[in-house]
Amino acid sequence: MTRAVVGIIGGSGVYDLPGAENVRRERVSTPWGEPSDELVFGEIGGTKAVFLPRHGRGHRLSPSSINYRANIDAMKRAGVTDLISVSACGSFKSQFFPGLFVLVDQFVDRTFARQSSFFGDGCVAHVSMAHPIAPKLSARIARAARDEGIEIAVGGTYVCMEGPQFSTYAESLHYKACGFDLIGMTAMPEAKLAREAEISYATIAMVTDFDCWHPEHDHVDVASVIQIVRENSAKAARLVGRVLKDFPQEREPCPVGSDRALDNAILTAPEARDPELLKKLDAVMSRLNAPSA
Repeated sequence: MTRAVVGIIGGSGVYDLPGAENVRRERVSTPWGEPSDELVFGEIGGTKAVFLPRHGRGHRLSPSSINYRANIDAMKRAGVTDLISVSACGSFKSQFFPGLFVLVDQFVDRTFARQSSFFGDGCVAHVSMAHPIAPKLSARIARAARDEGIEIAVGGTYVCMEGPQFSTYAESLHYKACGFDLIGMTAMPEAKLAREAEISYATIAMVTDFDCWHPEHDHVDVASVIQIVRENSAKAARLVGRVLKDFPQEREPCPVGSDRALDNAILTAPEARDPELLKKLDAVMSRLNAPSA
């Protein structure tokens, strides 16, 4: 069996891994460029953990300029099997109020300026995204929240906009009318790339605002978002720490197949695959290239 290694990608206001032991930092190079920052390696409760601040320390990177492929590839090279994303977001539902954590289970991708796949001409692959969240990982987060007395909502659809501007009023009303629950700028293509890399993925969405549809909150500003993030960063760290303390030592099979997402996904015949692209895919396709795959 494969040893479980939990990756954490921290969003706005979450720039480190409190409580970790045996900490070391390492900059990991990838064929896709440089990740957002150094990876932080450590252990919490005996579970190996790898942390990466999505925007870089000091929040240097815009959502559109984050190198999502490099981030996920670096996590894969670090041995990460399960990835927890912490992400600030807006809400379209009154029951998803600022300060609440939400475990989303679906995504709608409205981004357009990002590289959304490791694959392409020379090696074509189509992984399933019907169920983008790994249910066992999500259930572990929900259980940890309950054990820590942290209020968390389970289930919700997150629409990912390109940004970096916040929504117009018309966009906000449109997304609300579509029945979406949350809006953010970073879950895509992160979730898609994690699936291609066969990493089980779950998002802890931290609600910071009601977007601009709400009659009593008619605009979103950075100051109010950061205030909520600061108030909840310690709670997010406590939640992630509890997940790690209770995590199994060996990787569990994923009910939706995130650990074997590339099975039957690659269409390009072996003899027609681009050798240069395959070199870049060495980490992503490592299981298929292993003798026992």
